[in-house]
Amino acid sequence: MSNSFKLVNARLASNERTSLTVESGVITSIGENSSGSLEEIDLKGKLLCPSFVDLHTHLREPGKEDAETVASGTRAAVRGGFGAIFAMPNTNPVADTAGVVEQVHSLGIEEGRCDVLPIGAVTRGQEGKQLAEILAMAHSRANVRVFSDDGHCVSDSLLMRRALEYVKIFDGVIAQHAQDPELTKDAQMNEGVISSRLGLKGWPAVAEEAIIARDVLLADHVGSRLHICHVSTEGSVEIVRWAKARGIQVTAEVTPHHLLLTDDLASTFNPIYKVNPPLRTERDVHALRDGVADGTIDIVATDHAPHPLEAKECEWPAAAFGMIGLESAFAIAYHSLVKSGSISLQTLIAAMTTKPAVIGGLSDRMSGLTVGAPACLAVIDLERTWTIDREKVESKSSNTPFHGFEVEGLVESVLYRGQWVMRDGVIRK
Repeated sequence: MSNSFKLVNARLASNERTSLTVESGVITSIGENSSGSLEEIDLKGKLLCPSFVDLHTHLREPGKEDAETVASGTRAAVRGGFGAIFAMPNTNPVADTAGVVEQVHSLGIEEGRCDVLPIGAVTRGQEGKQLAEILAMAHSRANVRVFSDDGHCVSDSLLMRRALEYVKIFDGVIAQHAQDPELTKDAQMNEGVISSRLGLKGWPAVAEEAIIARDVLLADHVGSRLHICHVSTEGSVEIVRWAKARGIQVTAEVTPHHLLLTDDLASTFNPIYKVNPPLRTERDVHALRDGVADGTIDIVATDHAPHPLEAKECEWPAAAFGMIGLESAFAIAYHSLVKSGSISLQTLIAAMTTKPAVIGGLSDRMSGLTVGAPACLAVIDLERTWTIDREKVESKSSNTPFHGFEVEGLVESVLYRGQWVMRDGVIRK
């Protein structure tokens, strides 16, 4: 199919109706004055927006292909409306060298469904002892700009300072997994009334908040960029809000599951609800929504964390932490934030498109729907109700906590650089 055509009767997030012309994979005009000699595709009033950008995806390849691969992960991404995903480094081997990040980058190019941007490890082997090859990864063909030991906290203050100093050289960013390891040894769920009743070791909010407080001060001292992964507590929101008011270069993300689910689900002892950081209280959920509403929390990121069946179908203490989320991210965020009245649709779209693009350094995605930008677009039927089904996911794993949820907002089609990688729900091979 040609990658030159005209999309008509499209609804924008602002609720305006427009048309948009794509020629040779690039947006060439927007509005009723668009070129008229091309094939017209009628979107029938469905939402047209930039395809989503996920700053926090686990693709597992290389080394953990029983849970996910770049092939299956990018199919899941496209199903969810994503045109770019940042792949966390907790693979085997760890993505702590130029060679490994280039391998992941090349696999993404080979699949050709969306951009796959490797995130480099901050420390060798994610062990928190020595810095990884940060500059080598930044100067590699993968052009790494985001570094994280996600799954592990960079708990050593001196190492964290040095990492912030290194990424400042090329305007990179450290994405911190905020979890004090000493305060969370053997922790299983949020520390509170429910953990006490269930007899599961609690994970205190202060374990997250103390690291964030330290790191925003370090970022201020160094003058470097810091990103906080999967913020989950009311106190964390307050610390980030304070840091931003002081002009510190900090950004933050929240996951769809932390915007909706609470720690009372642990009462089921179903390990599908075991996640890092843990599900928190209703009060925390509302604080997170308020944080998105006032701009304290910049983006929605999935923390898509696939696991093989045996890692979840076991006793709670033995189960792995993590949930998949690429395919349901928009619908859950739309339900939690827009349908609840917390934010506008425009704010949500920005939090899933242009804002993560800016943080991750994706220069060609920063301006959204503009003439001259690559045609990386999603078509979403906001009126379509659908049921999340773990048996129908594209991911190799099925550990979604939202199985059976009825939601609104179905991603129908996705354009990747002018090519339909999903059309009317059918993903290109």
